[in-house]
Amino acid sequence: MQIVNQLDDTQTMELHRLYQSEWWSQGRTLEDTIRCVNGSSIIFGFIEQGQLIAFARVVTDYVFKAFIFDVIVAQSARGKGLGERMVETIQAHPDLQRVKHIELYCRPDMVPFYQRYGFTTDIGDIVLMRHTTC
Repeated sequence: MQIVNQLDDTQTMELHRLYQSEWWSQGRTLEDTIRCVNGSSIIFGFIEQGQLIAFARVVTDYVFKAFIFDVIVAQSARGKGLGERMVETIQAHPDLQRVKHIELYCRPDMVPFYQRYGFTTDIGDIVLMRHTTC
């Protein structure tokens, strides 16, 4: 398996198809996919036999915060430890070694998975807030 930090046009289309297969990312347009990839600080793509089979992206200031988004594994590649490998790859990335907090949000059923990698729900009195613009 090859790990890439840039996607070519074909891989971006493959990512867009992966997004369409999940409840949380269905309906994203190809333009949205391109913009979110281009707007991310670091991307992680796992390529096997020339195809994108797993993906995640990070937005960071490289000092205080890094936020993981869109951890996704192709249905056909699940159950092979790729989610675990993705989290380990992100945490080991040299540009993130001096970042104070690596954060993410997830569904409650995924909390135990991320806790294995040192993530915690104990973040004090911080509350996630959202303003929707479109």
